[in-house]
Amino acid sequence: MNSAGVDVRYVSRTYRRTSGSVLRRTSTTVHALRDITFQIPQGALVGCIGPNGAGKSTLVKILCGILKPDSGDVSVNGREPFSQRQEHVRHIGVVFGQRTQLWWDLPVSDTFDLLRALYQVPGHRFNARQKLLVDRLGIGGILEQRVRELSLGQRMRCELAAALLHEPDFLFLDEPTIGLDAEAKLAVRELLRWLQQSGDVTTILTTHDLQDIEAVADRVLVFGNGTILLNGALGDLRSAFGNTKVMRLVTDSPASHPAAHRVKAIGNEQTFSFDPAVIPAADLLAAFAAQAVIYDVEITDQSIDEVVARMYQHHRGETI
Repeated sequence: MNSAGVDVRYVSRTYRRTSGSVLRRTSTTVHALRDITFQIPQGALVGCIGPNGAGKSTLVKILCGILKPDSGDVSVNGREPFSQRQEHVRHIGVVFGQRTQLWWDLPVSDTFDLLRALYQVPGHRFNARQKLLVDRLGIGGILEQRVRELSLGQRMRCELAAALLHEPDFLFLDEPTIGLDAEAKLAVRELLRWLQQSGDVTTILTTHDLQDIEAVADRVLVFGNGTILLNGALGDLRSAFGNTKVMRLVTDSPASHPAAHRVKAIGNEQTFSFDPAVIPAADLLAAFAAQAVIYDVEITDQSIDEVVARMYQHHRGETI
């Protein structure tokens, strides 16, 4: 197996689920992961998406060394996470959007000092690393505040700094931008772009905010029913399932065309989806112009959320 990056080969994991009443219980086998294989090169940032129950959380627990796969092989930068768990956790950083690794009643700076002692980071390296992360995340003014006094956006930036203080070579982020305002989201994305450019940290980002994936990820792993439905660039996903475009028009009167589906209409503004392979944008616009005066027009790609939804519809065998 490769010594650098993440190497997952033929990994499966099942667990038992019980249900029913106290007097009559039934047990079923759930296949959380089914013989999955993928590789992530060192320094890459990969988005991991899928509905609840698709296998993402099980995979993350395996990569972090919490769970052992039933079968298959896993290597994270040369380490087998479960059997080498004590060594492995010294080299990984983890941020869970709904949990904290910061001490609630302590100032942020005290938490950072405790983490330095925990990971046994030499003082000069720690000071340089802390200054770099504090500057990058703009948290210099809140280091002496208690964690409980921070806003969600401030706390998440401190969580990211805490996860990176010991210079891990693998970083897992689970919903790091959930509930954040626009400014905090941008700060998180900027940090992730910096990590990506440095090439020192292999990062897996799981999120339901697909704009995060589109903004920072090199590629995407799409999960469904314990399998990987797609492993590739977002462009591959768009090519396969994002062939439609969106046209927004502001006109003096309603317009229509049989090759365009009206998505919504509010006052003089109408939005249509269309397939440029069926009717080119210029031809569709000309047809609309023959019916009404056009004051404004905007043509965009389908949103990444819509593209992923189409992919799942296709996987379930539904018409798209």
